[in-house]
Amino acid sequence: DVVIDRYYIPKICLREVQMGDFIRYHYNGTFKDGKKFDSSYDRGATVAGGGGVGRLITGMDRGLQGMCVNERRHLIVPPHLGYGSIGVAGLIPPDATLYFDVVMLDIWNKDDKLQITTLSKPERCNRTVENSDFVRYHYNGTLLDGTPFDSSYSKDSTYDTYVGTGWLIKGMDQGLLGMCAGEKRSIIIPPFLAYGEKGYGTVIPPQASLVFSVLLVDFHNPKDGVFLEHLEVPESCKRRAVTGDFVRYHYNGTLMDGTLFDSSYSRNQTYNTYIGKGYIIPGMDQGLQGVCMGERRRVVVPPHLAYGENGAGDKIPGSAVLIFDVHIIDFHNPEDPVEIETVYRPEDCNVTTRDRDFIHYHYNCSLLDGTKLFSSHDYEKPQEVTLGANKVIEGLNSGLLNMCVGERRVLIIPPHLGHGESGGRGAACGCLCNANRGGSALLNPCWAPSAVLRFEVELISMEEGVPEGYLFIWHGEPPPSLYEQMDLNKDGEIPADEFSTFIKAQVAEGKGRLMPSSDPEKVIADMFRNQDRNQDGKITSEELKLKSDEDQEKIHEEL
Repeated sequence: DVVIDRYYIPKICLREVQMGDFIRYHYNGTFKDGKKFDSSYDRGATVAGGGGVGRLITGMDRGLQGMCVNERRHLIVPPHLGYGSIGVAGLIPPDATLYFDVVMLDIWNKDDKLQITTLSKPERCNRTVENSDFVRYHYNGTLLDGTPFDSSYSKDSTYDTYVGTGWLIKGMDQGLLGMCAGEKRSIIIPPFLAYGEKGYGTVIPPQASLVFSVLLVDFHNPKDGVFLEHLEVPESCKRRAVTGDFVRYHYNGTLMDGTLFDSSYSRNQTYNTYIGKGYIIPGMDQGLQGVCMGERRRVVVPPHLAYGENGAGDKIPGSAVLIFDVHIIDFHNPEDPVEIETVYRPEDCNVTTRDRDFIHYHYNCSLLDGTKLFSSHDYEKPQEVTLGANKVIEGLNSGLLNMCVGERRVLIIPPHLGHGESGGRGAACGCLCNANRGGSALLNPCWAPSAVLRFEVELISMEEGVPEGYLFIWHGEPPPSLYEQMDLNKDGEIPADEFSTFIKAQVAEGKGRLMPSSDPEKVIADMFRNQDRNQDGKITSEELKLKSDEDQEKIHEEL
């Protein structure tokens, strides 16, 4: 019988040659003296064909049975199992014993099916590959004996194609079905589902089984829309974003394999844009519709709604699916008014604030995500301001109108009524200028551009104001002989002390009121300086004029 020396057996043998299998192998054929009579190596082509079906000499048919891929055998075939007493003219003499060194390269059967082994699979898998999907994957391709023939890694680029449309060999069309993004598979494809009897060029011989190690990077379907996953939605959502809103949000942008391509967090700055108006990729324009303030949302964008076949720069490849994990900080519409919520209002509320009133109030200022920006409670005294004097942002001024002493409100102020696109610029939150408080380190977050601000305000006290441009107004008609009454010592001139004494007396008697301020002496000093027109330290009868009379004179001059 055939003498078999199995001088190399691989550690792993998934399959052995059986009767009826198709095999591919290399061999050297020699006589006992070592003289070579035939070699597949010399021809540069492996031997391929059916084993155990009479197409080979009997000794080879028997000697190849039970072999594993990559196994090496030394066969001694006696003459009666070789070419017998006849031999092969000019090549093998009669009654010759034949010696073969064989390495098995491939085994398959016409009844074989695709062999798929899942090597790793992500925990999350919302969808798997279906026919007509467009896939991007990396692969290493080898023959069954491990000989490499191709690799996408060597090209530093994924292989991108449609599945189930005839663009791939049948085995790959079938082997990619059901895969998740990020999944790794080993796919063994028999020749009749690969390149068959012809092979492919010089790298894939005829009748070769192929082994692909595949990593699916991402996939999509041209009919796909944006996929949304609501990760965290606040319990209270008074309003959802719509087209035309200006949204501020943080995001991490990744490919489907988890590769980070961009992040607003790394820049420590939100991404700020209008939605639904074409300022961002169509997928994000759609994906941000209906968000709540504070919501966390995952937006999966197919390439035809992102950067398409060309990709973007060196971080987003062509035909890439993009995943954005977004956190909505705030949003507003340029038409939004100040939103006022009354938390507490005293029952005996008869007098409310108006423009030009001087008020004291406490407030806490924050972003809508709860980030504290500034608080008047950090100082000994409450904030003070004259309403309508352009000393606070417009939205805060509006929110402080029509308040009672003791009333508490929550104000939501859109940026166009706050600090606009520039942010706080170092000013106290809500104040256009405040020399005493402008340098606080607490103010840095207030610089956020286009930020919606949240104020908690409480009115502590109020003083009735005077019309713009006035320092003092009469509650009724002024005295008919104003100069004579103001000239207390009747010497024909009014110095600063007489002027101050007279004005204070009018205020004390309720006949008039000063412009409310923290320093009445300064207001009276300003009034005296306005009347002392030649700045000689005294007011004459010719110099003294009521503000209402001066305004009337200006009207006549204009006419």
